[in-house]
Amino acid sequence: GTFRPQKLLKIAERFGLNPQDVLDNVAYARAHNTDHQIDLLRAAGMMMAETRFAVVIVDSATSLYRSEFNGRGELSVRQVHLGKFLRGLQRLADEYGVAVVVTNQVVAANLDGGGGMFAGPSVKAIGGNIMAHATTTRLWFKKGRGENRVCKIISSPCLPERDAQFAIEGTGIGDCKD
Repeated sequence: GTFRPQKLLKIAERFGLNPQDVLDNVAYARAHNTDHQIDLLRAAGMMMAETRFAVVIVDSATSLYRSEFNGRGELSVRQVHLGKFLRGLQRLADEYGVAVVVTNQVVAANLDGGGGMFAGPSVKAIGGNIMAHATTTRLWFKKGRGENRVCKIISSPCLPERDAQFAIEGTGIGDCKD
């Protein structure tokens, strides 16, 4: 995982918040395999029953699935397990009113050699239709110049497709640099 508490401390200071209070409002766990990931989801539900949370962030929902389930022979089992995990996230959102943010991985598209140069996007999201149907709004992030990034709304029931540029700074997200 890429979570770093030190980053939150700098963001808290930027906004005039007490850094320790900010850290006290964060619960963090790292999953070691897909079954552990589902166990952590259950534990998160128990925590939410006791304490109010506003957001659940899953950094790379599919990375453990890619490493544990190999090849097309295990694709069905992987998708069923991934679907169970994503339904658990949806249940947390519905039951506790939390926003759920999930990052995902991409892979080169059109690996079968068909279609040629103009056959569509050069990358596609891991997880297939299970992942696509489990999300409400899908965003695509890509690196721009220097510290700049571009975020594009790919699919949303309430937002038009649109791009936005921003910069990632030591103290969080800022305006795009020229």
